[in-house]
Amino acid sequence: MNIPEMLDKVLSDLINTGEIESSVIASRDGLLIASRMSHGDEEVFAAMSATMLGAAETASTELERGVPDRLIVESNDGKLVAVGAGPKALVVVLTPPDAGLGLVLVELDKAAEKIKKILT
Repeated sequence: MNIPEMLDKVLSDLINTGEIESSVIASRDGLLIASRMSHGDEEVFAAMSATMLGAAETASTELERGVPDRLIVESNDGKLVAVGAGPKALVVVLTPPDAGLGLVLVELDKAAEKIKKILT
């Protein structure tokens, strides 16, 4: 199995958890690597997610709070969760508003670790 197929499998497994509607893997500078989006512009989503995670990391570091493990954005229409996947990438998911974050975070952390290994 080649790298794009392995990354697509990771995203497919995330979607199959049932709590995740869309998922993307992006480079740290916002370029789309792989996607399983149900709606929206995946390239813009990847770029904006990388920007948000980068800003959160910068703010947290400047405030001497260390590097954040994840970024969670909650709205009336759903949740966005972004997690670093090694030095080269991040993985971001969208969930419905009523999704339980426990399972999502566990599966997202597993996926981030797999992505890190695939890309190194």
